[in-house]
Formats: sequence, C-alpha cells, structure tokens
Amino acid sequence: MPILFPAIDLKGGQCVRLKLGDMAQATVFNDDPADQALSFQNQGFSYLHVVDLDGAFAGESRNGAAVDAILAATTNPVQLGGGIRSLAHVEAWLEKGIARVILGTVAVRDPELVKAACRAFPGKVAVGIDARGGKVAVEGWAETSELSAIDLARRFEDAGVAAIIYTDIDRDGVLAGINWEGTLALAEATSIPVIASGGLASIDDVRRLAEPDCARLEGAISGRALYDGRLDPAEALKVLAAR
Repeated sequence: MPILFPAIDLKGGQCVRLKLGDMAQATVFNDDPADQALSFQNQGFSYLHVVDLDGAFAGESRNGAAVDAILAATTNPVQLGGGIRSLAHVEAWLEKGIARVILGTVAVRDPELVKAACRAFPGKVAVGIDARGGKVAVEGWAETSELSAIDLARRFEDAGVAAIIYTDIDRDGVLAGINWEGTLALAEATSIPVIASGGLASIDDVRRLAEPDCARLEGAISGRALYDGRLDPAEALKVLAAR
C-alpha cells in the first residue's frame, strides 16, 4: 500500500505551510509540533515527513528542539530534511532516532557525500529533489540550478538511496494537485522509489495515487490539504488500504 506522509514543516519552532516555497508566505497551523505529530499518529498515519525550513536556508539545524519533541511524542518513523549537509549531521540525527534523513542541496553540491552516507547508513538516506520548471532548486529553493530532476536522480542510480522525494515547487502549498506527469516520468527514469510532493489538493489525488500506474511510487506527501480540512485522513487512508 502506498504511504501517505503527513508533513510537518518547521519555522521558528512552529508548524507552518509555505506558498510556492516562499518563507515570507508562511501560515502557522500549530505552534506545538509534538502535538501535531501525535495528532497525525492518532489519525492513523504510519510515517511522518518533517522539514526544518530554517535549517534549509541556514545550512544547519535550526529547529532541533522541535524535532526532538516530535521524536519523543510519536512512535511513527520520521524522515527529516532541511539543513543536513554533512556525514556528521546525518549520523547525529540517525542516532537521535530519525528513521531516514533527506539530503537535498548537498545532493547537487556534493553527490559523493550522499553516496558515502548511503554506504555508511544503508536504507537510511533519501534524496530530496525540488524542481521549479523541471530544474533542480537548492538552498531552501532560493536558487535554481541548470540540472534537471531526472539527471540528478540518475546520478544516484546505484548508490543505495532509499527514496527520492520529488517536489514540484510551482505546486507547493497552492493545492493545485500533484504533478503526476513529472513525478511518474521521474519514477520511470530511475529504479529508486519516488515519493510525490507538492500540491496534493484533495481525495482525488489520493485516488490517483491508488491507480495501477502509480504502483512504482512509494507514496505521497500531504501538507496544507490535511491542515485546512480539504483532505479527510480516514477517507484517504481507506482509499489507499483498498488498493
């Protein structure tokens, strides 16, 4: 069954959602990340997606206390991204109990570090590919490179990457629906499991995730649609379980 990952994006110790990746367009949905994590667990979700937004811009952890609180509050596995730029960062988070770290900017800047992390921590390293117009964005989406998402994914084909989290920035936080065409094209181009992110708007996206051609996807991430009530957790999980 595909995994539906509820998202907790951290900014200033609070759970927020951005619009189009713009830190100036942040809406606070909960000022207690641990409470939010426990709420998602109680709703029946089995995995949690957490991003340290401040860390993504700073290049180092900025919401460590909030992440620690989340880990203490939930028994669900947690994948974490944002500001993880060294093997020491990777090791420190895994030792704290993070199930899987997500490497984004460093995957573009230093692919050898990603490969080294995969060797050191098998199954514990994912790559976050955030794209604007099909081109990879880095540094908290502040910069766009000339590298395509598919080209970046292929760099890690045999590296042991556990998953690719593919975010279409143009759809992030605006409830426009997931970019299924781009996501499935990426999944077709690599043997690494792909997680769809950015734009999940309604139960229709969840039903699309349950279609046979999405079987190669590990799952999808939902943020704003869960927070503002457009997506009913029980209904969504029921749709996926039926597949």
